[in-house]
Amino acid sequence: MEIDSRYTPSYIFEASWEVCNKVGGIYTVLSTRAHSLQKLYNDRVFFIGPDIWNDSESTWFEEDHNLYTSWREYAYQSQQLEVRIGRWNAPGKPIVFLVKYHQFQKIQNEIFSSMWSDYGVDSLLAYGDYYESTQFAYATGVLIESFYRFHQLESDNVVAHFNEWMLGAGALYIKKHVPKIATLFTTHATSIGRSIAGNNLPLYDHLNEYNGDQMARQLNMVAKHSIEKAAARNVDCFTTVSEITARECQQFLERQPEVVTPNGFEKNFIPKGKAYKHQQQKARKLLLTIAEKTVGYALQQDTVLIGISGRYEYKNKGIDVFIEAMQQLSAKPELTKDVIAFIMVPGWIRGPRKDLQELLTKKAPKLTDETFAGSPFLTHDLVEPQHDMVMQKLQQLGFNNSKDKRVKIIFAPSYLNGDDGIFNLPYYDLLIGFDLTVFPSYYEPWGYTPHESVAFAIPTITTSLSGFGSWINTADHKGLEDGVEVIYRNDHNQAAVAEQIASTIQKFTTMCEEQIIQLKEAATRLSDRADWSHFISFYQDAYRKALHNSFIRLSKQHKLKAD
Repeated sequence: MEIDSRYTPSYIFEASWEVCNKVGGIYTVLSTRAHSLQKLYNDRVFFIGPDIWNDSESTWFEEDHNLYTSWREYAYQSQQLEVRIGRWNAPGKPIVFLVKYHQFQKIQNEIFSSMWSDYGVDSLLAYGDYYESTQFAYATGVLIESFYRFHQLESDNVVAHFNEWMLGAGALYIKKHVPKIATLFTTHATSIGRSIAGNNLPLYDHLNEYNGDQMARQLNMVAKHSIEKAAARNVDCFTTVSEITARECQQFLERQPEVVTPNGFEKNFIPKGKAYKHQQQKARKLLLTIAEKTVGYALQQDTVLIGISGRYEYKNKGIDVFIEAMQQLSAKPELTKDVIAFIMVPGWIRGPRKDLQELLTKKAPKLTDETFAGSPFLTHDLVEPQHDMVMQKLQQLGFNNSKDKRVKIIFAPSYLNGDDGIFNLPYYDLLIGFDLTVFPSYYEPWGYTPHESVAFAIPTITTSLSGFGSWINTADHKGLEDGVEVIYRNDHNQAAVAEQIASTIQKFTTMCEEQIIQLKEAATRLSDRADWSHFISFYQDAYRKALHNSFIRLSKQHKLKAD
């Protein structure tokens, strides 16, 4: 369908729980895309996030008391909206509104009742984060309406973009109270798809047989699914991040996304040349040192460093397959180099291990073969290690990190924010030190972890069930020699995936320095095709479609009133 080029936005509001609040991959989506949006719509892009910073300040937010002072005071006086305004400490430095929302708790039942009568959203069996998310989403709707009316934007093309089910109530609020604003809703993963996968049910072979509403009842996901479905079906433009997730949306939410908006990456902050080499050597030395202190003996300098990271979704992220692959790799007689496999996923921890901290700060005796610093796997103390799935798997498969084994596993169950007590470097500053990364995902709508890896020139292994892997496979892709090995995965071939990962790693360990350099260059070239300069056009298309569809919607409503 041809879209009139005049349907371009004058102002863009975009709301997410992860604006200036780093929880997962959506933070990366928004914070890296901001630079490209600022180039196109300078300071006419407003990101809205939750003001949850009571005891400490967000390190990603820079408050500016001179921005929109009159409106901020008006919003507080007229609607008791507490809004802090500033800029996101990210490339592009976009304007950000952080809003408090707990005041809407007192009218929560009224909000739920209104969503039920207007859109059929069933909040009766809500629990957990549904309440807080809905309050925040409602607050974003009130905020957008307030700004829109105060600045009299009725004659402008305004779009409001809401991310994930957590912001569904905001999209529904705007449709009802400010219908002239064009609305967009993006699901980065369907709540039902993620839940089916996480509950060890086969998602892909039986996708066309599942009913979203029925599965929501079965999985106790009624409220989240209901608001996600209502938002998807009522906005002017519905988008998702990959073709894989688009198929889920069609099945579970009963609406085909108008636009697939793949996730790009902003690479301006990645060091180059000598700076890259210096940072790489620094990170590698630190990773090796921590590994040595954890296992209790010296390691070879040519040890291959492998990593997996992301959320602690044991099956969905393929952590189980990763450990199985390490076991199969360890059993290969042709493996002639040591391999340290780091599992870097945040778990339930007490804090950094004190004995390990002492070893790293040289307060303990010099490391010898007899030195043993507690657990040979953990960098941080788990609250309940006996119930941790990674630790259970390591025990089940007989890992012990002994000196005579080629493959060792280090489990770092902490957020790597630069202040974890052991690594004390942010994740990106550690990523650059790895030789290879592995992300054998089962449920991964996009997959920023392999995407980030190749952006840092680190070759990676992923699967066909990740949106990123699926996107790569649509091109003339050759495999690891192009920087990424995409392994075919389905509901039932977990063992085969683990074996293929092990074989790929073993082959990687035999490569000479020149071959490794070629792989890193190939990874960089591939990542260049997946940055925001190429992908931002999909968002521009989504904005145009939202405005176009809102015009049609308003015309129909006007005609009905006239009749």
